[in-house]
Amino acid sequence: MEYSYIYVFVLSFVSLFIMRKVAKKVGLVDKPNARKHHQGVIPLVGGISVFIAFAIATLLFLPVNLTLLLYLGCGLILLVVGVIDDYFDISFKIRLIVQAGIALAIISIGGHSLDNLGYLMGSETLQLSPFIGGIITVIAFIGAINAFNMVDGIDGLLGGLASVTFSAMGYVFYLNGNTELALFCGLLVVAMVPYIMLNLGLPFGRRFKVFMGDAGSVFIGFTVVWLLVRGTQEADIVAFKPVTALWLIAIPLMDMATIMIRRIRKGQSPFKPDREHLHHICQRMGLSSRLTLFVICLLAINCAAIGIWSEMVGINESTMFIAFLVMFGCYFLVINYIWRITAVVKRLFGIPTIHEA
Repeated sequence: MEYSYIYVFVLSFVSLFIMRKVAKKVGLVDKPNARKHHQGVIPLVGGISVFIAFAIATLLFLPVNLTLLLYLGCGLILLVVGVIDDYFDISFKIRLIVQAGIALAIISIGGHSLDNLGYLMGSETLQLSPFIGGIITVIAFIGAINAFNMVDGIDGLLGGLASVTFSAMGYVFYLNGNTELALFCGLLVVAMVPYIMLNLGLPFGRRFKVFMGDAGSVFIGFTVVWLLVRGTQEADIVAFKPVTALWLIAIPLMDMATIMIRRIRKGQSPFKPDREHLHHICQRMGLSSRLTLFVICLLAINCAAIGIWSEMVGINESTMFIAFLVMFGCYFLVINYIWRITAVVKRLFGIPTIHEA
């Protein structure tokens, strides 16, 4: 098993260096603007390189069957559309149609859909009809894809949050004896490590910096929800409860929900880009990019750990669902009133504001 991780790591690294040269020649780069404050043009090849290395590794080290081929085929379609979006900046409506189509393919061809939501409401399983389950599955796919797309705002954040989620799922799969999906998660995490290193400027500095691009973020989000659906719904796999899935993707999910609610309340499109995400707020409060990365990933680790702990000790699903709603409610209030809260804290501790300083 160890050599498979070494193989995918090396392949991902080599792919990154090759693709970044190609990207510069064809113009697949990210340029600074009013919303993007990085310096210089950065190749948008992280997602392409991760997909290439991961796809080859899965075909070599995992059983090749219809499920894997369907996953890779759908992932490739999303990747290609993401590359087109990175290059031409296509309409979000087109992206949503493609994402919905991919979700329907996963449901109709692979039979992967949400059939039940567990014991969220008490002692009986919340069973879903095929129609309602299909609708919720499509919404879940679109939601997860865009949740991970939206958090890709500072160096290392998408890779860090994705690594937390995939590591947590891999651990739960391993505990339940599903070594195949555990290896799947492990290979993807290792495939992302070279990207994370170059994205953070390690070890070669900013000269070799790369971004994930929309192609990579939608592929990551798609993979997350694909694994969550399989891990909670398929009888021969079931590794964790549906409510636990909320805890494993808590930070991207809460950030997306909060920002979309705020945009709708302002009369704006929920898909309109802005600088109101959690990582933007942390930086406006004075945290450096690296400290912001550390704080947000630490929050994600704690949420995932709570979810895994609840699985291991058998906490009631309705209790964990209520706890998640309470946490989301607190998160929503804090984000919406963060500057008032900050001002009160500063007055209480005698910390001068910017104007007073």
